[in-house]
Parts: sequence; C-alpha cells; structure tokens
Amino acid sequence: MKKADALRVVYFDQNRQLDPDILLKRALAPDSDSVIYQDRVIHVAGWAARFLFTGEDLNRPVGRLSGGERARVLIAQLMLQPADVLLLDEPTNDLDIPTLEILEESLLEFRGALVLVTHDRFLLDRVSTLVLGFDGLGGAGRFADYSQWESWQGENAARLSQKNAPKVKVVTPPAGAPQPLKKRLTYKEDRELSMMEQTIANAEKTPRRKTSRAHHDPTISSDATALHAASVELESAQKSVDALYARWANSKLS
Repeated sequence: MKKADALRVVYFDQNRQLDPDILLKRALAPDSDSVIYQDRVIHVAGWAARFLFTGEDLNRPVGRLSGGERARVLIAQLMLQPADVLLLDEPTNDLDIPTLEILEESLLEFRGALVLVTHDRFLLDRVSTLVLGFDGLGGAGRFADYSQWESWQGENAARLSQKNAPKVKVVTPPAGAPQPLKKRLTYKEDRELSMMEQTIANAEKTPRRKTSRAHHDPTISSDATALHAASVELESAQKSVDALYARWANSKLS
C-alpha cells in the first residue's frame, strides 16, 4: 500500500473544546457571513439551519449551547475542512438522536474516503461500502456489510466449537425404526423466518433510540413521571427484541 502525495487526513475529535465566548455564527462561519461547502457559497443562516439551528441562535454564545448542540457545531466545522480522508473513532458516543442523524447525512455527503471505527451497526450499515471485521482470534476479513461479517463470525465460532467438542459415540437406530417427524413450516412461517434477522435488526433500533432520548431529552430526564413512562416503554421494546431472538433461536433448533 502506497500513500498518495499530499493526502489530507482529518480526525474528528468529539472532545475538542470550543471557545465558550464566541458567538455561534462565528463558530460556524469564522471569516464572513457565508461558508463555501462543496464549491457552493452558503449563507451562515442557511448553513446553521442544516444543523438544526435557527436565526435567533446565531447570536448565542457557544458556551450556552447544550452538549448535543455543541456536537453539531463540531460536525459543521468538520464538513468545511479540506480533507481527502476523514478518520472517525466512535463518533456516535453520547450523541442525541438529532445529532446522530445529522452526522449520518453529513458523512453521506462527504466526497472523500471515510475510515470509521464504531460499534454503531446502524451508522456502519448506512455509510460504509466496505467493512473490515475482526474475529477476535487474530483474523480479519473484508465484507460488504455488518450482517455479512456477523455471519462470518458465527461460522468461525461454530467451527471452533466443533474443533473443541468432545468425541461422542453416534448410535444409529435399528432399520425400520420410526423416525421423528419434523414439523413442516407454513408459507407464512417460512417467510417470517427468512426475514427474521432483518426484523431483529429493525426492532433493536427502538430500544436504542428510546435509551438515547431518555438520557438526553431534558423534558424526560428532569420529569420523574415522564422518565418512568420512558422506562416502561424501553422495557416493553426490549422484551419485543428478546422475544424475536427466542423465536429465531427456536427456529434454528426445529
């Protein structure tokens, strides 16, 4: 592998400190009332709106912004940096849902290459075109998406389990002995099971979103009644995911 000449690599530092006294409009557009984004001139108000800020927000000091708002400022600054490669290490940590969505959209618009290290499979599936996955045993492989890596990891685990399994004696039933009947799946059951992995992946989004909302929405975290209701909803959503996993596991055994 050879590094290209004058390759511009930019690292997204979510812990980078912003000047608390600077106004939002200067944090977004330091030199004028507009920015240049992908060869287009955009007024600072329009640029701010892309990151969920209003015109009234432009004159607020950065120090008065919430954690999620400051994260959106950092993303806005990141997208204006001249870069061929963006390096992001766990960029979704502690981000609220609106900021997560803005980050995803911004990365999809980036014209260069992304190197993304993350445990967020939803972000990975949406923005990546190549997954480099590790098996935990020193091996690695290239995959089209997270699900393909997950299947490969499961196959490796199964092979390792078979290799380490104790030898057992196989008893063959006598000729003519009745064989247990395997339940035949209906068309609806067969279709349901064929889509089960995607159904589980979609269902897992709900607990994740509800957890993030409960932690970062001040109208919930500061209200005991709302927080209790959110906890009940989260528990219900998690039970639904657990039920799907149990259904999927039973189908593998049948």
